[in-house]
Amino acid sequence: MNESNGDKERGQTEVLSLTRKDFASDQEVRWCPGCGDYSILAQVQKVLPTFHLPREKYVFISGIGCSSRFPYYMKTYGFHTIHGRAPAVASGLKCVRPDLSVWVITGDGDALSIGGNHFIHLMRRNIDLNVLLFNNRIYGLTKGQYSPTSELGKKTKSTPMGSLEQPLNPVAVALAAGATFVARTIDTEIKHLQQMLERAQQHKGTSFVEIYQNCPVFNDGAWESLTDKATRSDHVLTLEHGKPLVFGKENEKGIRLHGLRPEVVALDAVAKDDLLSHDEKLDDTTLAYMLSRFDMPQLPVPIGVFRAVEKPTYENLMQRQIDVAIETQGEGDLEALLHEGDTWVVQ
Repeated sequence: MNESNGDKERGQTEVLSLTRKDFASDQEVRWCPGCGDYSILAQVQKVLPTFHLPREKYVFISGIGCSSRFPYYMKTYGFHTIHGRAPAVASGLKCVRPDLSVWVITGDGDALSIGGNHFIHLMRRNIDLNVLLFNNRIYGLTKGQYSPTSELGKKTKSTPMGSLEQPLNPVAVALAAGATFVARTIDTEIKHLQQMLERAQQHKGTSFVEIYQNCPVFNDGAWESLTDKATRSDHVLTLEHGKPLVFGKENEKGIRLHGLRPEVVALDAVAKDDLLSHDEKLDDTTLAYMLSRFDMPQLPVPIGVFRAVEKPTYENLMQRQIDVAIETQGEGDLEALLHEGDTWVVQ
């Protein structure tokens, strides 16, 4: 059925006038009171209308875990898939429907434990997907076991004497796998979280955003030193492209390199040119990886965009191969292919 001009105008008006409420489903949100997931959900619903896409162009795909309830609460298309395999489903969808804005919602357990292999290969392929990893350093849905990002020595129900494993660093893993857009933010940093979501959507290629998120029931205060007003400014380093690395209540401290080792210095004791500056556009990941390893108490924890570079996307490269194959070999015939060569009939 042809669409009248009036219908087209109404459709366009609807897209341009969407609000947060238009992206909220009728499902009861079933996260624990005080969970950081509420903040992330709210910011996603606030930001999506600014992209001026109709709701049917969005798909949210999740694995298993508290974070993976996310698709139920979005009035868009979505899939609640299986543990750790959301990247596989999302990759397939984006390759056959490149016009869609596809978001992968995952957690530190879902993405980095059973889904670790899928996560690594998604990062290196550079499919145009947006990946949000909620990191609360614990398994919340299964009631408080340690996760791949839990601290060394962490006492949980599954590690009553303390974890013996070094925690994985999601940003470092993504960078090591070659991800073209890598960022980090915090559930309580509302404006910053919105900015990172906007940057992720704008990037053409795999966009990875780690979100520090609090679990008030099973790991309350996991990021308290980064969110408490009394300590935040001394422990958080906000990355800004082209600007020196400075932090502190009065921006009185900075980072410089002492040989190959980063160190904190007082700004009144060094020249500004001595400070290390951030460059998210570097193709070489050395600086971004070094920043990903910053941690307390010696160094502040960076938030912001670590890396943002442009490279060909997997789905575009794949389509080029298909086009070349069709041009050189023809459209092909599936029925003929299935019956090509030796065949047999089972009675």
